[in-house]
Amino acid sequence: MTKDNKALKTKDKEKDIDKPKISGYARMHTASDYTLNTAAVDRLVNASAETAPEVSEEELRKYKQSSRFHFPTWLKASFIKFWFAGAACFFFFWGLGTYLANLDLIIVLAVALGFITDLLCNNLLRFLEKYEGEYDKWMMFPKRKKFWTLPANVIYSCFLLYGVMYSYSLINLIILSIKGVQDAENEIALGVEPLLFGLLYLAFDLLCLGIKNLFIRIVNDAKIKNGGK
Repeated sequence: MTKDNKALKTKDKEKDIDKPKISGYARMHTASDYTLNTAAVDRLVNASAETAPEVSEEELRKYKQSSRFHFPTWLKASFIKFWFAGAACFFFFWGLGTYLANLDLIIVLAVALGFITDLLCNNLLRFLEKYEGEYDKWMMFPKRKKFWTLPANVIYSCFLLYGVMYSYSLINLIILSIKGVQDAENEIALGVEPLLFGLLYLAFDLLCLGIKNLFIRIVNDAKIKNGGK
């Protein structure tokens, strides 16, 4: 081999060293393979709560942090409703009992329960939400920032209070009948107190909420069967 051929081969090796090495994986892909999917980016940027697909509560639980002491939503909602109803009985029915007559006292209590439900109880349930709408099924009127929810909750509280008062009358009638009291209408065997009042108020509230949620489920199932119309 001549000196000129050796010099040429040495230069070729130096050129090969200077060239960047391209792996086999990179040679298999072209620039078009890495083109940005602008349609997907636009959908992500314009996403909102209205366009987001519905996700079941069971699916959401998979991605939520789990704590050692976890209380179900129905237990927390029931306790909060029971506590506020008992507190209203204590502060209004007992506190104003010496100043107001029977009918006036019941009206004040019904209005107070409506205000407490709309301004305190429902807002506390929303504060405890881990995701929006978690406690909606435990509220008769779960709409947010609507002026009509306050009078609606007052009317709803009047309806629940009527059921509670009727239950007290029925319980007294049964107790006095068992005791053999003749004039049962003018006698009181069981007076109104916060604990039983809160339990009765909660029971009627849960009954009404169960009927409402059952009706909503029936309507939604009918819409699904009719193709979402």
